[in-house]
Amino acid sequence: MLDDERLNRPVIVPLPAEIDMTNAEDVGEQLRAAFAPGVTVVIADLGSTVFCDSAGARQLVLAHKRAVASNRELRVVISSAGVLRVLAILGIDRMLEIYPDLAAALPTGPAPDGQDYVPG
Repeated sequence: MLDDERLNRPVIVPLPAEIDMTNAEDVGEQLRAAFAPGVTVVIADLGSTVFCDSAGARQLVLAHKRAVASNRELRVVISSAGVLRVLAILGIDRMLEIYPDLAAALPTGPAPDGQDYVPG
């Protein structure tokens, strides 16, 4: 595989079922690490996340700001109404690119079968 092809694939970061002050820093570190040189799209997969407090929301905001500052893209998968509600109350839902599932978050183009996956 050519290096250029690898760089055009998204990095998917699966996040835990609960994100709170006890693990939010770890989540932030995973997201920061995903923005490795050459990566243009990071997908924060909260598809299995059912709880996210303000500490977790803060890490999503920081990851978004990092993406914008480096001309990259953070996409966020959220399927839980409770998590969406927290982000809406905080006003963060208007800042983030939120998708209902991983398939919708994947960039269009070549088949995503070779996407990079960062274990949670």
